[in-house]
Amino acid sequence: MKKKLVSLMLVSVMALSLVACGSKEEGGAPAEDSKPAADDAAADASDADADANAAPVAGENTFVIGGLGPLTGSAASYGNSVKQGAEIAIKEINDAGGVKVGDTTYQLSLNFKDDEASEETVVPAYQSLMDDGINALLGTVTSGAGLAITDLTFQDGILQITPSGSAIACIENDNAFRICFTDPLQGQAMAEYMVDKKGLKKIAVIYNTSDEYSTGIKDKFEEVVAEKGGEIVASEAFQKDDVDFSAQLTKIKSTDAEAIFVPAYYNDAAYITAQANDMGMSLPFFGSDGWDGVLAAVTDPAFVEGAIFLSPFLASDDSAKDFTTAYEAAYSATPDQFAADGYDTVYVMKAAMEKAGSIESADLIAAMDGLTVDGLTGTMTFDKSGEPNKGAKFIEIKEGQYAYTAD
Repeated sequence: MKKKLVSLMLVSVMALSLVACGSKEEGGAPAEDSKPAADDAAADASDADADANAAPVAGENTFVIGGLGPLTGSAASYGNSVKQGAEIAIKEINDAGGVKVGDTTYQLSLNFKDDEASEETVVPAYQSLMDDGINALLGTVTSGAGLAITDLTFQDGILQITPSGSAIACIENDNAFRICFTDPLQGQAMAEYMVDKKGLKKIAVIYNTSDEYSTGIKDKFEEVVAEKGGEIVASEAFQKDDVDFSAQLTKIKSTDAEAIFVPAYYNDAAYITAQANDMGMSLPFFGSDGWDGVLAAVTDPAFVEGAIFLSPFLASDDSAKDFTTAYEAAYSATPDQFAADGYDTVYVMKAAMEKAGSIESADLIAAMDGLTVDGLTGTMTFDKSGEPNKGAKFIEIKEGQYAYTAD
């Protein structure tokens, strides 16, 4: 059963099961070991957090949030950012006294498991969370893993909020909601920005054909560019874990492209921009929200100078000052959009608890409809579709720093 249709089976499941209760040669690679610099930091962060991540047990006055995301592997930096952002939010809420629901005040805890951004790993990881006992699910971080468990979370009748699973189908069921932009929304917003605001008509695309996120954005982007009279002069694909982009860039170099759009995560963007620089290419780059964090992944910020990407969060913005300060103190790193998404997810769950006046899964899910939360990533108003309905913002890299664009 899909959105807007809640079955009697779901209601009964909710009543009975209140849980308690995404090596090559050198030359163009952004780091000496042929991987972005952020990967090592992510692995270190995962190790540092391991001792603090013993599975909490849901108790009479404890609301356990289950988390799923990659803490190891090529996507570990994203999962660790989400987890750490959520931890900052939980500490803030608990330090302020917890969450008052009716006559009971709950402390929050986080039980976060590594799904390796894998469709195979995520299922047993989710089942392990359910065995431990959780009250709501924060996850998944990546779309592919999310698609593998969306029907399972629906059958279990648990509130699921994905911080960054942007594929449409990640939240097709009534119990699921998201914090981030959808893939089609990103594709449309960037196409409109590049064609209407920047006056670009001939655009090349480099995308990850093995990633739902990348292909979803690319498909909508190319559709809207064509509708607006623009031309996709090259649409070049790569596969997961590729680090050599010379073939794609050589093809683009032979065209009359005015810009390159890369709907991918920042690890891939780091390789692509470094190798474009090595090849003497000076075309402007544009990216999706997965680019947030690219400055930590490149060995030279000049490779991405002037690049523009879509993101709802800027760590240096005044509205994020307290969060950024707390995050840097805890993890010795600057938070990215994924960290902000994790933080916002926890606060949305808190708001749902307060609105519902209950921690029953059915009540939490019902409370999400019409819920408005002012978050780090913007003002979110949820509806039955599960979408946060928030506006897009664009960030430009200037002199090695992130800044909102003037237009």
